[in-house]
Amino acid sequence: MPTDDHVAPTPQPATEVVASVAYQNGRRAREVPLSDLGQYATGTHDMLWIGLRDPSPQTLAYVADTMGACDKNREEMLEPHRRPKIIDYGNMVLVVAITVEVEADRPVFGETQYLIGDGFLVTVRRGALSAHTALRERLEAAPEILKRGSDYVVSELLDWLVDRYVVAVNKLEHVVENAEQKLLIRGAKDSDIRRLYRQRRDLLRIHNAISPLAEICRRLSRVEMSAVDENARPYFGEVADRVLRVDELISALREALAFAFEASLMIGQGQQNDTTRKLASWAAILAVPTAIAGIYGMNFEYMPELKSPWGYPVTLATIAVACSVLYWRFRRSGWL
Repeated sequence: MPTDDHVAPTPQPATEVVASVAYQNGRRAREVPLSDLGQYATGTHDMLWIGLRDPSPQTLAYVADTMGACDKNREEMLEPHRRPKIIDYGNMVLVVAITVEVEADRPVFGETQYLIGDGFLVTVRRGALSAHTALRERLEAAPEILKRGSDYVVSELLDWLVDRYVVAVNKLEHVVENAEQKLLIRGAKDSDIRRLYRQRRDLLRIHNAISPLAEICRRLSRVEMSAVDENARPYFGEVADRVLRVDELISALREALAFAFEASLMIGQGQQNDTTRKLASWAAILAVPTAIAGIYGMNFEYMPELKSPWGYPVTLATIAVACSVLYWRFRRSGWL
């Protein structure tokens, strides 16, 4: 029940309270206003599902207290989170997951909390772009799932969250493929290197945001908790396997970017070596006329062919033959 410090809040905007529905025998019974939560906290319904989006601290504290959450539980729900976590409070379990969406080729992170209790479920979304509306409609079309309780619903919610991970990773996969093509076709420029660093950092942030969720689901599938039915545990194990597969794909994308960068560096080094060989070849060819012209430029009185009428043509012919032979050899060896 609510404490003296947290009285029933005034009517909230529709954007804050997404849904507050009581289910009887797996079917929607009625909408429950926040002011009437106290009557349903220990009612005879199968489950009360309260969905909040970016709630005010007053609204969230009122809901938590009304559902019987302890002070530490309420404080934990009021705090923002950057990593997934799970806390067992005995009479209820709090699961925190990080949402990932992709907009303009950049990840957008949010937070979703699942408070699992006896006969109720509270979901709190902060910064999450995708709503639970479609999943709620699908579950309402399958009353046998809702009849099982809030722990089964949370397994469905986590599985749906992994579906959103897959959508986000598929979008990032196209971004990585485009980056690979640019790096392999035109090499790595300064702007490409900065973009590549940002993309790898984004993938690392996604990895850090979702990888702990696999261990959380493993714990839900193996550790005995009063708020989680024994028959619901295998569902969380399946979700953990899916999270691991998505995390492996993220790691593969990071490695792909690293390999593409290394390949672009090797291509750039090959182009630099090719340019260096060409410059060295032309320098060797031009060294021949430079050396001969330098010798005759010393202006000694007694020099070969100096007084001969054929000296100048013979010297030019010698330069031309020497340069042609060098050009032919460099061309044959692939330096030119």
